[in-house]
Order: sequence, then C-alpha cells, then structure tokens
Amino acid sequence: MGTSKMKDWLLLIHQIPPKPAYLRVKIWRRLQQVGAVAVKQSVYVLPKSDQAHEDFRWILREIVEGKGEGSICEAGFLEGLSDDDVVSLFQSARRGEYEKILQEAQSVQEEIKETGSDSIERIQKKKSRLSKLQKRLQDTVAVDFFPTPERSAAEFLISGILDRLKGEKASDVKMKESVESLKGKTWVTRADVYIDRIACGWLIRRFIERGAKFKFVDAMKYAPKKHEIRFDMFEAEFTHEGGLCTFEVMVERLGLGDKALSHIAEIVHDMDFRDEKYGRPEVPGLQALMTGIAESHYSDQEKMDKGVGILDELYAHFGRGKKR
Repeated sequence: MGTSKMKDWLLLIHQIPPKPAYLRVKIWRRLQQVGAVAVKQSVYVLPKSDQAHEDFRWILREIVEGKGEGSICEAGFLEGLSDDDVVSLFQSARRGEYEKILQEAQSVQEEIKETGSDSIERIQKKKSRLSKLQKRLQDTVAVDFFPTPERSAAEFLISGILDRLKGEKASDVKMKESVESLKGKTWVTRADVYIDRIACGWLIRRFIERGAKFKFVDAMKYAPKKHEIRFDMFEAEFTHEGGLCTFEVMVERLGLGDKALSHIAEIVHDMDFRDEKYGRPEVPGLQALMTGIAESHYSDQEKMDKGVGILDELYAHFGRGKKR
C-alpha cells in the first residue's frame, strides 16, 4: 500500500470484569458502531481525530461505570505491526460489512424484478426493507476511514434499486447532443473511483475534451447543477444500461467504433461485472493495477490521472501505435 509517512492513532486499552456478561457485549457493539478494530485482545484502534477521541471517551466512561478499567492513548506503530497493516484491518472489517449489504441488496433486486405485478402493500414493504439497508450503508460509510471498492459497488447497486422502485429508468435520460456540445462541461461521478469510472474518464479526455474537468461526489447527497454531466451514478446521463457497463454505454452512444476501443470495452466489462463474459486474458493484470490505484492514498483526481495513463498505454497496444 505504500504509506508515505507514519500515521497517528488512538488506542483504547481496556479490561472488563466477567460479570455482568452483558457489559462485554455492550462495549463490543459500541466499538463496532464507531468503527474501531482490534489490534489485539482488549486493544482497539481508531485513526486519530477529535471525533475518535470523543467516541473512545464515551466508551471508556461506560467501561468504568461497569467496574472495568481502561486508558486512551495516542500511538504510532514503529516495529512489528505497521500502519499499512492497521489500515488493512480497517479495510477488511468494512469490506465484510459491504459484502453483507451487497448480498441483501442483490436479494432485494431479485424480488423487485416483477414489481409491476405487486400490490402497493408489497411494494411499500420492499421500500421499507431498502430504507433499512440504506441506513446500514450510511452507518458503514460513516466509519469507512480507508474506503474499499466494495463501498462504491454497494452505493451503486442500492441507487439502481431505488431507481427501479421509483418506476424510473436511468437509460431514459439520454444524451442527444453531439460530442462537440459536451465540451466545456464538468463531469461528475461517485467518489472512490474504480475501473468503470476511470475508464469513462479516459474516454472523455481522449475523445471528447483533453482538459475535461471532473468532480467526485457523495452519490447519496449530490444534487445536479447546471453545466454538469453525470456518469456511472444514480440517474446519470451516462450510466449502466441493461447488461452494459457505463463505459460500454458511452462508446455506443457516442458512436465510437474503434476496434482498439472495443477490446478495452470488453476488458472493462469483465472487470466491472466480474461475469467473464468476454474471458479477456488482460483482466488479472489490469485489475491488479487498478486495485493498487484504488487502495492507494491518492485523491480521486490522482487516481483518475494515473488510470488514464495506464489506459493510454493499453489503447496504444491494441492500436499498435496508431496516432491519436
């Protein structure tokens, strides 16, 4: 992961009496709620911040009131456990939570395939279930200190289900303008970019406007503004349509028939959907590169820039050095 400098952490070191038994469970749940992870038994860590300090202070008070003991201290890992190791613990914990959310969201998605024939009562029950799932997602995002790709996948899937329940189709929002009319716009997409969004960013810079500006937002809270074009997000002008990822949709709608581009579209599809539809042999290598970028400490703009460079080289490979 390549941490550039030592991070500051807060540790909660505690000891809880064996009785009452519920206290241990209560404290464990509280630690889960604030996003803390265990580095060893009874030692929990959070990235240093005012909020983390306040969270640990409240938990410590509960421990002491329950006749337990504890201390809060600032720490830096010098030997043995590294900062990268601790970051991996956080990412692993959040990844597990996102995977559970994704599984339940996929279950809801299967249930609403025949929504048109449902009674109003059944539709409301599904909306209620999805609302609870949204809350779980928001709670997980709130303690996702080192975001993983699974976060974006969960946000995108839930947004798509909401779209379906509203009886709206993002594919109905079409871009009618020519490529020329898309210049000078700000391109908006979800934060924590990964393969589909990075590939779309490359496509925009390569075929629409070399100096295109990008904006990375919280998809759940974003409200569109004038002169902005959304891609790969809820109710976007360019997003998934049927069995096509956003990159494929953009290639098709912009009328780009380049053979080299078709190869890249197949690779992006296989990586984004993970369905091995095209069985592209380039997927493992490119996935390793993109995952490295996604898990780095770069900003979204830096991730986009680095991904664009990689795709430039891939395009040159398939075009056998063809001029731009």
